[in-house]
Amino acid sequence: MMDCAICRHGSLEEGAVTVVLERGDSTVIFKEVPARVCDNCGEELVSAEVNESLLRRAEEALNRGATLELLRYAA
Repeated sequence: MMDCAICRHGSLEEGAVTVVLERGDSTVIFKEVPARVCDNCGEELVSAEVNESLLRRAEEALNRGATLELLRYAA
């Protein structure tokens, strides 16, 4: 188990979070994103692989002209 780098007191546990990405006037919201969440302070840690996927999918939404999009994360 990994200790939280922010509060240094909590442990990171598997969970799911909501991620909001904004660029200019556009917002893309991802629900149920797999992450490790601190059981003490709530800090959220998304893996590099998940982060790359989120950024790629957000870029695709922006390229389609989305100004507000809500997506459920799927690996």
